[in-house]
Amino acid sequence: MGVPQHRQSKSRVRKRRAMSKLTAPNLVDCPQCHKPKMQHHVCASCGYYNGREVIAMGE
Repeated sequence: MGVPQHRQSKSRVRKRRAMSKLTAPNLVDCPQCHKPKMQHHVCASCGYYNGREVIAMGE
């Protein structure tokens, strides 16, 4: 079983952990209702995707 022979410095540990951070979702404006939505997803407020109605939202 592998056991570390030397202590890793703080900077080396922090460099490794720097890539495992959380990122906020990339939001864009819906072209129909102009509310923020996730890219390549159906808009939750109007039900449109790619210029056509996918989900009938009963307005």
